[in-house]
Amino acid sequence: MIKVNNGLFQAAKAKYQAQIVEAIATLEIYFTNAVAIGEHPDLLAEVDKYLDMLEDAQGKLNALESHFSSKSESQLLQEQQGYSVNNGADANSERQPGE
Repeated sequence: MIKVNNGLFQAAKAKYQAQIVEAIATLEIYFTNAVAIGEHPDLLAEVDKYLDMLEDAQGKLNALESHFSSKSESQLLQEQQGYSVNNGADANSERQPGE
């Protein structure tokens, strides 16, 4: 796994996560309240369109997460085991006495 930590990597992840949320939200509306969507006469085509969006975005996000990481291997391993690298404390924000 390649470790990267930059804005482009974070932007790509955020883009695919947003597409996933959009597709799921739209599909939820179509499945639970299709009558309210009057401007789409072919609802099945719309469902298919958003399922394609969901599948595409999920696949791209999975590929990013499979081949690239913004965290070190030890951080990933500790998170998988339920531990935080610094137990939730920011190393740069140690409190001084009296604060």
